Amino acid sequence: MEKIEEHRCFGGLMQRWRHPSTTLGCPMTFSLFLPPARESAPPLLWWLSGLTCNDENFTTKAGAQRMAAELGIALIMPDTSPRGESIANDASYDLGQGAGFYLNASEPPWAIHYRMYDYLRDELPALVNSHFTFSGKQAIAGHSMGGHGALIMALKNPGRFCSVSAFAPIVNPCQVPWGQKAFSAYLGADETTWREWDSCELLANAPDEARLPMLVDQGDADTFLAEQLQPAQLAEAARSRDWPLELRIQHGYDHSYYFIASFIEEHLRFHAGYLFK
Repeated sequence: MEKIEEHRCFGGLMQRWRHPSTTLGCPMTFSLFLPPARESAPPLLWWLSGLTCNDENFTTKAGAQRMAAELGIALIMPDTSPRGESIANDASYDLGQGAGFYLNASEPPWAIHYRMYDYLRDELPALVNSHFTFSGKQAIAGHSMGGHGALIMALKNPGRFCSVSAFAPIVNPCQVPWGQKAFSAYLGADETTWREWDSCELLANAPDEARLPMLVDQGDADTFLAEQLQPAQLAEAARSRDWPLELRIQHGYDHSYYFIASFIEEHLRFHAGYLFK
């Protein structure tokens, strides 16, 4: 593992690392914020970014480091897909590199490298835990495609995370154009296989031990709201299960990082309430 960047930030350290990934078959980068040292090791919040993003979008635009330093939370920001000249790609922004959808692809040419779920579930946690000391408590959050990723990671791994939150997540990818395009390419034509990567489907069928607090913020001025995001579908799935979901519709906010920056402090405080219990 190679450190490629480091900056002092609010008394902590903002770092960027590169490592060879055996799961994805290519070099990968991730960003890491380590808060100022305290008597005990910090808990860890995973942030998953959206379409066209990499590991740096959140670190440079969200303004999360100040509150993470104050609360004593470490932040880890993985990339959104495998990268490289030998990695399958597509000319469109919503498929291929930068658009991994946090799943394990089963169809050629994607299946060789596009295994972001396994990478995030197994390889990257093992790597960072072998180099850094954390408290063992974790939470997860994300935006848009990354909100989808955060929700499915939490729902598919009961007990791993204390809480989950999302900004403008793609909650029902089986039923919206972004998800249908990606799932058709990555997973094939059999739509029954799509369900294990859809948070509405997962929540509706989740075991009781998968229950955890959820916070979702959605701007009502988001141009993707009606066609691609549809948070009401997740709210209905949660209502039917009496699931602890808080869905907040934020008036006048769009899909951008200005939206995330406006409410990231509230999300970090939400997670801190569970990470330090």
